[in-house]
Amino acid sequence: MLLQERKIELKSDREIGIMRRSGQIVAGILQALREEARPGITTLELDAMAERLTLKAGAKPAFKNYRGYRHAICASVNEQVVHGVPTKKPLRDGDIIGIDFGVILDGFYGDSAVTIPVGRISEEAEALLKVGAEALRCGIAKATPAHRLNDIGAAVQQCAESHGYSVVREMVGHGIGRALHEEPQVPNYGKADTGLRLKAGMVLAIEPMINAGAKEIRTLDDEWTVVTCDGSLSVHFEHTIAITDNGPEILTRH
Repeated sequence: MLLQERKIELKSDREIGIMRRSGQIVAGILQALREEARPGITTLELDAMAERLTLKAGAKPAFKNYRGYRHAICASVNEQVVHGVPTKKPLRDGDIIGIDFGVILDGFYGDSAVTIPVGRISEEAEALLKVGAEALRCGIAKATPAHRLNDIGAAVQQCAESHGYSVVREMVGHGIGRALHEEPQVPNYGKADTGLRLKAGMVLAIEPMINAGAKEIRTLDDEWTVVTCDGSLSVHFEHTIAITDNGPEILTRH
């Protein structure tokens, strides 16, 4: 079923069931990567592990060959916001790494991201991680038929800014289903009680990107990696959620 004015596809229970399975593959693999993200390992090694586990699960890496991207994961370290390209550089004690990962299963996508501490991290980094995860929870709580689209971003923004952090404006969440990126776009900021009315059957990827410093970002020469302009730390958290009459269902919860 389509909402014609915005071409938003409402998923059936059967389709959400498939996405639940794809989401569980994503969640399990992200948990495995979390356990391996330690000082000395490279992001290329984590990438190879993610692809191997994806194929073993009977799915396909969602990001590989998407718009020319060559890897199964995006691995964004420290001041890298999103779309970090895996490299041979080893992770170091005190780093934080955002891993964005998705799969395709039976024609439907799952997508999730988490920012992981590597070894012993600073108090600054630990505080940012906690707020990033909390901002995602606040956004998800607004993903109900009783709310509007911008209630999600307003909740994320209020959570982040109340702790002195900034929200990236240029990068947004999105609808998801048969395509990795569907309508609607889901900003991480906005005015509450505005935007389209949320409906049961919508499936959204909600993904706050929060900077310790200023909100401005830029893209490196590799044309993928997005970093903070001021070099401050950034975190990225994401879940695929289904809007239901009983509240949001997190399809990528481990």
